[in-house]
Amino acid sequence: MTAPLARRTLLVETVLVLGVSLGASVVWSVLSLWRKLTAETPLASQTTSMNTSVTPDRPWLDLTYQLAGIVIALVPVLLALHLLGREDGGTRGAGRLMGLDLRRPLRDLLLGLGLAAVIGLPGLGFYLLARELGINTTVSAANLADVWWAVPVLVLAAVQNALLEEVIMIGYLFRRWTQAGWGTWTVIVTSALIRGGYHLYQGFGGFVGNVAMGLLLGWVYTRTRRVMPLVVAHATLDVVAFVGYAVVAPRVDWL
Repeated sequence: MTAPLARRTLLVETVLVLGVSLGASVVWSVLSLWRKLTAETPLASQTTSMNTSVTPDRPWLDLTYQLAGIVIALVPVLLALHLLGREDGGTRGAGRLMGLDLRRPLRDLLLGLGLAAVIGLPGLGFYLLARELGINTTVSAANLADVWWAVPVLVLAAVQNALLEEVIMIGYLFRRWTQAGWGTWTVIVTSALIRGGYHLYQGFGGFVGNVAMGLLLGWVYTRTRRVMPLVVAHATLDVVAFVGYAVVAPRVDWL
């Protein structure tokens, strides 16, 4: 039986995992927001572009870039599962313990879709309000070239985002911080604040909206102990945002 890790070891490990993943994204997001706030153009008049082409004139190379980015972004997920797996009988055991499995597909799907609906509609309204208030940029969610693989890549990017954020921010950190002696709401709030932090590149609206999302998903996890519904919810939201933007944005002027 593996001996329990010391509190200091647990906390150092979480800092290192965040340092090579979403914690580093907080740093870049803060710098991005700082750059935007100090620019001559007002924040609300600036655009934040996501899912952009790297070599739009060479589609196959661009596809390689997109797929490589998706795969590399999942390495911290495997790292977190590997670290937990030292106590849980391997990576598969760690995933099973946090509810990252297919044991309850229908229940997870329904709960995930329900969460996506609860988060998505108010989230869109809050984004539009934040932009009108001048505290958020315009988010251009899909900027790939007009190629046949654009939609599949956007879907893969959505799934990658969901796995990275929910496995790290919920499944992994909730386990480690609880082992370190943190209280439930300290864990939920801290995770939600970090989640908001790495969305600051969008503006203050992105921060507030994602903190609220993190609080809800964190609370749901403490009730269900299953990450899979959260992955479903997050992936659904991002698929709708990415693919929906690509389809709708050219036809309307309010996005």
